Amino acid sequence: MIRRLRAAAMPVLCLVAVLVVGAAVPAAAHNVTAGADLRIAQTIAGAEVTVVIKGTPRVPGPLRIGVIAYQPVAALPVGLEVRSVEDGRTVAGTARAAARDPQYARLQVERTGPHELKLSAGNEVAVIPFRVLVERGSAGDFLIYGGLFVAGLLLAGGLLTGALARRGAAMLLAAGAAAGVTVAAVVIVFEPWMPPPVPEGAAPEASEAGVATGGRPYAQARVATVPARPEAGEEFTLRIDLVDGSTGRPVDDLTVHHEALAHVVVTSEDGRYFRHLHPLRTAPGRLEVRMRADRPGRYLTHTELERENSGGQLAAATVTVGGEAPAPEVATDSAAKDPAEAGAGGVGAGGMGAVPRLRPEIPVAGRPATIELDTPAGVRPWLGMAGHLLIRSQDGAFFGHVHEMGAPGSRLRFTFSFPQAGRYLAWAQYATGEGVVTMPFAVDVTASEATR
Repeated sequence: MIRRLRAAAMPVLCLVAVLVVGAAVPAAAHNVTAGADLRIAQTIAGAEVTVVIKGTPRVPGPLRIGVIAYQPVAALPVGLEVRSVEDGRTVAGTARAAARDPQYARLQVERTGPHELKLSAGNEVAVIPFRVLVERGSAGDFLIYGGLFVAGLLLAGGLLTGALARRGAAMLLAAGAAAGVTVAAVVIVFEPWMPPPVPEGAAPEASEAGVATGGRPYAQARVATVPARPEAGEEFTLRIDLVDGSTGRPVDDLTVHHEALAHVVVTSEDGRYFRHLHPLRTAPGRLEVRMRADRPGRYLTHTELERENSGGQLAAATVTVGGEAPAPEVATDSAAKDPAEAGAGGVGAGGMGAVPRLRPEIPVAGRPATIELDTPAGVRPWLGMAGHLLIRSQDGAFFGHVHEMGAPGSRLRFTFSFPQAGRYLAWAQYATGEGVVTMPFAVDVTASEATR
């Protein structure tokens, strides 16, 4: 009898193994997570804000959208318009940007899949593509609850059959119930290692979208200003057009990384001017941000971006600002004597030179160096991190960006390997309730003994 029970249970257990393996689905892309908040930084209406799109548990259902300000604003109103790309259905609302406790607008969405969020603030408009995602029930859940349900039915049937003095049939039903429980137990044990199901509304995988396994090619960036020759002190638009080098079409598949579609860093040649901006998507493949330059000269732009199913890339360019140079400042003992210590501009610029602690005190090219800076209490995450360190070689040929390592207490700690000897200009950034603080400083790096 025992042998017959084992023989009866063996096919069921084999079926369990097949279902567990066969039910596994491909892992979702790193930027596809149902139920998670989507955060996108934008520089709009002269303010640095982060748009937060709350995850929705179901459709039709509510979609909550708020705007967090990272500099003082007087309840900046931001118009919101959500449109489904698939059926064109549109809903509108208004949110008010605030540094703390932002007001969330509640909009109704009817389906999952691709949508566009149109932001309007001041006289600027941005269109952000995103996807409404809803979790699907996993194959593991189906096997767990299905196995327990079948086990319950078979166990009840076995008890009833045993009561009718049909011992053989009762034992077979009991074996089936045991197999059902085994199914549920096996799946419970192995479910944490099973790939999660792709959310409903997710973009197709790269292979399904016709993308080569190596990823999409780098985007070609064309950087220009509007007007073509901006004047110092006047507002102008920095425009970045992204084109796919293999097709010539606009690149409109940027993925959110570090809470932005793109990060644009603009610095003057001498390092006195610094801006860390987050441009608006104004058309497919086009990013724009409004800014001012305080003096004429040549400015360097570095744009960090990432295409879906591809790695990150850095696009560098230069722009020229005309106008008359301001009168030279009278040097004093308290004035900063190094260009990078002159109080670089930017959202919430520190206005004074930072005093970093370096280990070693004079970094060696090609070797990790630790940089620490003191901060006030109450630092809050910005762009997903407690702090950012942006580094540029003095000639502008090199640009780097690293994040804070999670140092305890009121300080930031970064680790960075300078590629070669020379002078580097650096800007550490962090956010408080008052805004984003920029702390500029310079670092002199020596060559290693092997390269001397």
